[in-house]
Amino acid sequence: MNRTTPPRPVDIEALFPKLGAFRGTTTRLHPRPGRPDASVSSVGGPMLWPADEPWPVCTERHKRSSGYRIADLRRERQVLADAWARDRPTDEERDLLKELGRRHRQREIADTDPIPLIGVAQLYRRDVPGLPPGPDGHDLLQVFWCPFEAHGPTRYGLAPHVRWRRSDQVAVALDTPPQPALVGFKGSVAEPCVLHPEQVVTYPYADSLPPRLWRKIDSWEEAEARKAERRGLDREPATYHHDLSIPQGCRVGGFPSWHTTDPYAVNCEACAAPMVLLLTLDSSEWSGANGSWMPHEEWTVAERLRDRNPTQLTIGRDGLLNIFACSADPGHPHRWSLQ
Repeated sequence: MNRTTPPRPVDIEALFPKLGAFRGTTTRLHPRPGRPDASVSSVGGPMLWPADEPWPVCTERHKRSSGYRIADLRRERQVLADAWARDRPTDEERDLLKELGRRHRQREIADTDPIPLIGVAQLYRRDVPGLPPGPDGHDLLQVFWCPFEAHGPTRYGLAPHVRWRRSDQVAVALDTPPQPALVGFKGSVAEPCVLHPEQVVTYPYADSLPPRLWRKIDSWEEAEARKAERRGLDREPATYHHDLSIPQGCRVGGFPSWHTTDPYAVNCEACAAPMVLLLTLDSSEWSGANGSWMPHEEWTVAERLRDRNPTQLTIGRDGLLNIFACSADPGHPHRWSLQ
């Protein structure tokens, strides 16, 4: 089933025509649970990987001997999905969920033992409109990460690994990739999801707009909020940030969101060229009381069965990961930011 973004509750460009100069396009991926194989684009699905190529690993020193078993957390998710599809978990299911949700220790795992990275997403250019070309004709973008939030100076950071490849050069694909014995947090493991790409209009993050234009939009928002209050409306008025500019959910291209930091320039560390947003992985496909980014097709589903996090990814504190690519050379190292 395709997914279709509803029209925006307000035509913001009609109100502020100068926004037209900043209009862009982004591709919402609309991941939903399914059974993708390695030949198609997916989030959390099998990765197309050569059988004779070493699987990527994390060797950064950090604790890795305590965590959750992947089989347990997948079973936990299935039990919960079945329970809520009926109504709620039974007492027996609650006991099972408690057992499945406990952490385990494997003391023999040293802090520097290589950990197989987990495949998060793979995108074929043929499947995803707007996915830019990779270096030298590479048509397949693959994203992995370490399943522990224990990296970087803070020791709470993620460690993404981005790889481009040519899919036609994979002669023999790896059948069963290695898996880590334990994962540090449950949100590091994505459920296999098929994609329903849809291109939509997008505008830059508010603080990235020219200050004069943003002040006008901000004044309009304040006036709309006063109107809603006078009329005693229960529904919150649409805002540029939440409803009218950057779509929520996993997407390709467009503009990055900076909702936990101020915007900053992201330049290539190899050549200093400005970088562009390649991919956003989000903890939620829509949010907020109004849920304006929820696709048309979801409105026919009972509210208790709507799943705004079909991938089961949790990035930071229910945030998102922006991955950037060099605008001058897509083969240069990628950069990312957590928001």
